[in-house]
Amino acid sequence: MAATDPAPSKSAPRHRRFKRRLRTRIIVTFMVLGTGLTVLFAYLTDYARHRVESQLVEDMMNRNIDEYARRYYVNPSVNTDLPVQQMLARVVKRDRFDELRQEEPDWYEAKDGIHTLGGVDENGEPFAYKLAVRKTPSEWFFLAYDISETIRGESQLKNALFLSILLFSALSLVLGWWSASKVIRPLSELVARLRAYRGSSDPQPLAPHFPDDEVGQLAEALDDYSGRLTRVVQRDREFNADVSHELRTPLAVIKGAVELLLSKPDLDQRSRVRLQRIERAEQQCSDLIGALLLLSRNERGQGRSDVAKVAEQLLESHRAQLGGKPIGLRLDENGQDLVVDAPESVLSVALGNLIGNAVKYTQQGEVVVRLLGDGAEIIDTGPGLSQKDAEEIFRRGYRGTHAGHSQGAGIGLSIVRRLCELYGWQVNVRPGEGAGVIATLRFTRD
Repeated sequence: MAATDPAPSKSAPRHRRFKRRLRTRIIVTFMVLGTGLTVLFAYLTDYARHRVESQLVEDMMNRNIDEYARRYYVNPSVNTDLPVQQMLARVVKRDRFDELRQEEPDWYEAKDGIHTLGGVDENGEPFAYKLAVRKTPSEWFFLAYDISETIRGESQLKNALFLSILLFSALSLVLGWWSASKVIRPLSELVARLRAYRGSSDPQPLAPHFPDDEVGQLAEALDDYSGRLTRVVQRDREFNADVSHELRTPLAVIKGAVELLLSKPDLDQRSRVRLQRIERAEQQCSDLIGALLLLSRNERGQGRSDVAKVAEQLLESHRAQLGGKPIGLRLDENGQDLVVDAPESVLSVALGNLIGNAVKYTQQGEVVVRLLGDGAEIIDTGPGLSQKDAEEIFRRGYRGTHAGHSQGAGIGLSIVRRLCELYGWQVNVRPGEGAGVIATLRFTRD
């Protein structure tokens, strides 16, 4: 069964990381867009050049080889190897087919159409040419067109396109950096002004410092939120001051009256017990008010508390309220001398809610408070803990499976959880070994 460990909430300063991320995204967007468009333009340029050039050359070669074949049939005595419009034309008769296989195997294997062939000349220089082929049963016509210069020009064009891609990528990077700086500058100014107001009780409006654009609208929204938040904080402060004064004043009156009555020597035992109960209730109420005020201000109170002493006081208070319930309440100090850096009111509320729950749900047996080296365990012999209770027990307003018609609004353990978050303590509740529940409260030692 999973134990419930409320961890203190942490809020890391993330505005710088977000600013860098936004700036980086703008720069990367410009660079990717510029590079992508340049690559697309370079590809389309090379593709169009290659397509148009190939189409023109092939059309010209097809016309020339057809013209060469026509002229050959008009005058068969024409030289078999002669230039036609800066091309080399050749006709091979049937009796020389085998000779052609030995001399030019690529030509011999070529089908009718246009082919691109290449190789290395006697000087070791690469060359390439297009070969137009027309084959009849008696003659084979060939037309060769040297495209070595064209290939070299194509290579130079590709190098130029590659350099243009690098150049435009660099320009896109510079443009992206400049644009990001222009975009981020108003946001950076807004953040700087917000930082300047940190800790100020009277922040000045932000909107007048910015134009009526998106950043200006954001500043207006922040001004509105700041105003509403300031009013909420002011009401909270006034409420805390009112609570601190209006509740503690009557409690002080009650405490003084009870002490005065308890000092009378002729007070009967029955009245004394009732007055002591009122005294304990007043102390519990004062402790709770003090703890709640600390939570509302989100600040730690100063003081040092003896855990054994507070636990014994709490157990004694519950002994007087058992009303005949057959359970025993005892403190197992286990040889530990544990002192925590917290006011007794805070420790009393945190430990008292855990002890109170154990006493409330235990019908018989005992409730033991056992001191540990760094905390305390509250062990009871009650009805145990369900899976749902273990997951939800510290949630505000949740009442356990065994709550029945008992009094309570389900906020006691929620207060314990919040106090633990404030002081860096740990609290968890788990099923006991046989029956009942074990609640553990561990304190952080400095």
